[in-house]
Amino acid sequence: MSFLPINKSFLFKILSLFSVVRGYNILFIIIAQFISSIYMLSENGSILGVVYDVNIWLIIFSSAFSISAGYIINNVFDSEKDLINRPLKTTLEKEISGRTKLLVYVFLNIITLTLAFLVSLKAFFFFSIYIIGIIIYSIKISKYPFIGNLFSVILAITPFFAIILYYKNYSIEIFSHALFLFLIVLIREVVKDLENFVGDFTLNYFTIPVKYGEQVSKAYISFCSILVLIVTYLILVFYELSYMKYFYLFNYIFFAFFNYRIWNSDSKDNYQYLHNSLKLLIVLGLFSIILHGI
Repeated sequence: MSFLPINKSFLFKILSLFSVVRGYNILFIIIAQFISSIYMLSENGSILGVVYDVNIWLIIFSSAFSISAGYIINNVFDSEKDLINRPLKTTLEKEISGRTKLLVYVFLNIITLTLAFLVSLKAFFFFSIYIIGIIIYSIKISKYPFIGNLFSVILAITPFFAIILYYKNYSIEIFSHALFLFLIVLIREVVKDLENFVGDFTLNYFTIPVKYGEQVSKAYISFCSILVLIVTYLILVFYELSYMKYFYLFNYIFFAFFNYRIWNSDSKDNYQYLHNSLKLLIVLGLFSIILHGI
């Protein structure tokens, strides 16, 4: 008779842990690194060449485990703020005790460094520095405007540089695409700060909206949007993108609409909508990579 309740409790804890480590994001990162490896970063663009390359999988899973651990430590330090901004999600995540989160965090980092060491000593040091960077960000830097956003974006895209370093693909085109992604994620971070204003303000997180206000935040987003379109223009002019060019052309329409909406938004729901639209843009950008070179 107690078997079913036990199973329900166990499944609920698994769901809670999945929420803490943002399993949907981790799955996306794994797919993103795999697609990038095949269609942009590897020299021959061979699917089988990537699939049968054990080191690539070790790097991809090192990235996945280290990011998962980062979400856990960030969850621990931001739990009070998240309870205000996302009460339902935070209530679910409280099914996992602080001690369990710490044990899983340590375990994931050990797995990360073990897998990285199997690739090379350089990979081991790369992910060691990455783990330390996440800790520093979660404890100190996340509470400050501009630098907190920049550091967060750098941490978000750093795993892709592990793949770049492995393939030794240092072309200007690769870094142009990386700059485009950097700016998109930076805009998303500021929109997320607008969305989470109440919790940040209550707990003295000095984000851009809290310290400088909504109008300055929107002006900063518009400025970054202009930079995105400049980078987009340069990518379209200087590189052969094949059908991927349609994704970059779409950005002009997207950001015209996006900036109109951002200046006419003043509620959490509005900002959440814009935040999700940027997530969708990133997903479209990922799958447009498949069109590169067709």
